[in-house]
Amino acid sequence: MRNIKLTLAYDGTDFHGWQIQPGLRTVQGVLEDAISSLTQARPSATASGRTDAGVHALGQVVQFYTASRHPREVFVKALNALLPRDVRVLEAEDMPQAFHATLDARSKRYRYVIDNSPIASPFHLRTSWHVPRPLDVPAMQRAGGALLGRHDFRSFETEWPNRTSSVRTILDLAVDRSDSTVSIEVEADGFLYNMVRTIAGTLVLVGTGRRPEGWVGEVLRAENRVEAGPTAPPQGLFLLRVRYGSHPR
Repeated sequence: MRNIKLTLAYDGTDFHGWQIQPGLRTVQGVLEDAISSLTQARPSATASGRTDAGVHALGQVVQFYTASRHPREVFVKALNALLPRDVRVLEAEDMPQAFHATLDARSKRYRYVIDNSPIASPFHLRTSWHVPRPLDVPAMQRAGGALLGRHDFRSFETEWPNRTSSVRTILDLAVDRSDSTVSIEVEADGFLYNMVRTIAGTLVLVGTGRRPEGWVGEVLRAENRVEAGPTAPPQGLFLLRVRYGSHPR
């Protein structure tokens, strides 16, 4: 059996998330349907992590086992012919049998996109959160610095506790502006449920001047979800990439 790794990009708008759910359209469901049509065997596809309904990916990593002898380039071309247009296979690679898309991930990087124009662009409605009030990006960047490093992030987790531990390490957090688009990128060794969206909602309160920069550190130390800002809507969130070992995948 071969262990095939796929790198996917998808628009999550019309999906009910990654994981298969009976009667609902999911990314895992359409991908497994396409692989089954190509290989004549139903796979069990494992992703680096689940994405929620409406969340997008530019570099999701998926693995599955198959007895198929199709070359890697055939997997890319044939699966893209079989998949709906809102999912694309960017790369296929043979991996060692022991490779696991979830357990072997060292870090993930997400981007949250905000449309900071006075009037919402109809072209960005599916891929950003419209915040019309001007955002102070330098203040957001300084406030986000309090989150760097290893901390208990239960203040930024929806419905805590969802995991055995809410301690994670944020390796990088960057807030940037390009014209009217503000992007928040966060890379960490792992994420809690709605963690990036809650960080985004919290930093927006700082960016609009409704909270001071030092408040973010207070929220972190409180270890209480009610102290943080709102959970930003899903359509602004993108999974950018997953790192395995010292190399991005």
